[in-house]
Amino acid sequence: MANAGVNEVFHRLITEGIFEGVGSVLSFVPIIVTMFFFLSLLEDSGYIARVAFFMDKIFRKLGLSGRSIVPMLLGFGCTVPAVMSTRTLPSERDRKMTILLTPFMSCTAKLPIYAFFVDVFFPRYKAPVMVGLYVLGIVFSVAVAFVFKKTLFKGEAVPFVMELPNYRMPGLKSVMLLMWEKTKDFLQRAFSVILVASVLVWFLKSFDLKLEFAQSSHESILAMISGILVPVFKPVGLGDWRIVTALFSGFIAKESVVSVLEVLFGTEGGAGNMMNAASALSLLVFCLLYTPCVAAVAAIRRELGHKWAVFVVLWQCAVAWLAALAANLIFGSVL
Repeated sequence: MANAGVNEVFHRLITEGIFEGVGSVLSFVPIIVTMFFFLSLLEDSGYIARVAFFMDKIFRKLGLSGRSIVPMLLGFGCTVPAVMSTRTLPSERDRKMTILLTPFMSCTAKLPIYAFFVDVFFPRYKAPVMVGLYVLGIVFSVAVAFVFKKTLFKGEAVPFVMELPNYRMPGLKSVMLLMWEKTKDFLQRAFSVILVASVLVWFLKSFDLKLEFAQSSHESILAMISGILVPVFKPVGLGDWRIVTALFSGFIAKESVVSVLEVLFGTEGGAGNMMNAASALSLLVFCLLYTPCVAAVAAIRRELGHKWAVFVVLWQCAVAWLAALAANLIFGSVL
């Protein structure tokens, strides 16, 4: 494009906006496909139904029935179908409580965030940190379940009755079909929502209020908008307008957090050179727990109504901020 004399704006849009944004997320497709493959094996073998049966006794202590394990397991894939799957729960109380707990599960959209920061900041402890994030999400869901049981959703879960299917050898065709459908959904979002988010962020980052190329990213439209929220995130170690922008884009699609950070930090050597291990851990904890993406919020609104959707966004942002603050205070002097 440089040799062909392509317009500078279009040239930078392609290289700095689209390639750095969407490309950084697509590099994690093999990891995501692998996870979808094993999840499809469990679904096709009939094992997940037995998990619901065996987990009933444990879940009753949390105020739920064993049926709630199925939406939560689906939540490790995507929150949207997990929320929709709660329609099979016979109790309205159990359904609401399960929907509010499901977003704490680490969906695959968060996997690129985990993989990127773990690889850059914790290369010697990749497996423990990655597993620890998934466990932390489960721990928070259990703690929140106890709180909800004593406050918003008092009472006992309905009796558990379920016909267990026979074990069967997973069929290659059905497993591959399930894996492809889930991977295709991820790729479609990568080429739609993430593409739009990357281009929008690039535009706001590259131009100032006069719609001229900003001499520095600090003079851009994006810096002015994100700077308003910087004081809120400074106590948790994330007081950089570029990080705030990436977190805001995560509300559109969690996958876009990495792509937006790469776009914004790209000209300065990448996010790995501009953050330390403590701030990276704080960011990971915040991304684990804060509001689900707009598609998931829309699904919650469709199932429970507008008030509950707003409650989920505000409640999870508050929980995420407090958890990130604790992580920054505990590990800030160690890492």
